[in-house]
Amino acid sequence: MSAKSATPHAKRTWPFYWISRVDQRYVQVLEKRLKPMGMDAPRWRVLMSLHEDTYLSISEIAEFSAMRLNTTTKVVQRLIADGFVTTRVRPTDARATEVSLTAEGERMGALALAEVRDIFELAFRSVSNEEMDVLNTILEKVFSQLKRM
Repeated sequence: MSAKSATPHAKRTWPFYWISRVDQRYVQVLEKRLKPMGMDAPRWRVLMSLHEDTYLSISEIAEFSAMRLNTTTKVVQRLIADGFVTTRVRPTDARATEVSLTAEGERMGALALAEVRDIFELAFRSVSNEEMDVLNTILEKVFSQLKRM
């Protein structure tokens, strides 16, 4: 029996079950690793959103980090208080607030990234590069379909 024709919500054949379980476990492991640094998963998501971009709006961070806009705003406020980010009005659109990492935010992001890379290596140790490519391609396709709904 193929996964598509299986009983809906059957654990072994329902991809969303596995996606949810993997994400839940990843966040648990991530929180455990970040806690000694005074960091948590939402703060990590914002810092990583800014890792490759100098400035992002709060709504762009929310989209990238898969958090609600109001949650992202609260996390950014906590990161400002922590000294990890600063904000400014977007020069091309005064309605948008942009966020940028401080030097301390870059340092903390680098420390957290080392932990995340270790988690990644351990989690995907038995997954080949080809399997990783297939997994990412499939997940991207599913995401694109869900975005259309």
